[in-house]
Amino acid sequence: MIQLSAIDLALAATLVLGLAGLSLRVHRDLSRQIVIAALRTTVQLLLVGLILKALFQYAEFPWILLMASIMVLAAGREVMSRQERRFAGWWGFGVGTVSMFLSSFSVTLFALHAIIQTTPWYEPQYAIPLLGMLLGNTMNGIAIAMDRLTQGVWLRRREIEAQIMLGHSAVSAMRSQRYDAVRSGMIPIINAMAAAGIVSLPGMMTGQILAGAPPVEAVKYQILIMFLIAVGTGLGTLAAVWAGSRRLFDGRQRLRLDRLSTPNPR
Repeated sequence: MIQLSAIDLALAATLVLGLAGLSLRVHRDLSRQIVIAALRTTVQLLLVGLILKALFQYAEFPWILLMASIMVLAAGREVMSRQERRFAGWWGFGVGTVSMFLSSFSVTLFALHAIIQTTPWYEPQYAIPLLGMLLGNTMNGIAIAMDRLTQGVWLRRREIEAQIMLGHSAVSAMRSQRYDAVRSGMIPIINAMAAAGIVSLPGMMTGQILAGAPPVEAVKYQILIMFLIAVGTGLGTLAAVWAGSRRLFDGRQRLRLDRLSTPNPR
């Protein structure tokens, strides 16, 4: 495997800085976000590289569980921070976090026990990267779905309230909003599966091939990962949209827009 030097990474960083400079013509805040995201990527990946090196040496379950918990909590925060209108209070953080925990953890445990069958089952070489890929994609799906749900309800609030006054239940009045939200959350992974191998070579497969793995074996792992990501994203999105829809109504079937926060400043 060809080793990358600090100069190689610095050359790639100049491309990001160039993009940030071009983005100034659109909006200064967008340029700032690109630079901050690049800095966070660098620091976070370097730190996680050191942490994973230690975990691989001392594969103790409590430390692996701590690492997984931090990943889930961080993903829950990112889901909340990217929404235009999010749920006020702990619900803004809790809906996405619990949905990701239930979906990603359950799918990861199934894969480790029933498919990969590592010994021990929490072998960090497999458990942490697999959970990370599932969380990352589930996080994107839930963030898009929740943003579409809350924005859709806000824009169509009068239509929803009119249906409630005409005798429709909250479930019936929210049917189209739920469908739009789930569909939006699933579009990225559906596109990724539909274009895999034709338009793009997915990241895990590319990484294994670059590391010297046989292409056919890399393809097998990528198919497995894509299926697991699709299930994790679908379950997480469905759970988040279901919980979010219920939160928007009280026990008397009244639409409660006061449970949404004000829009994030741009």
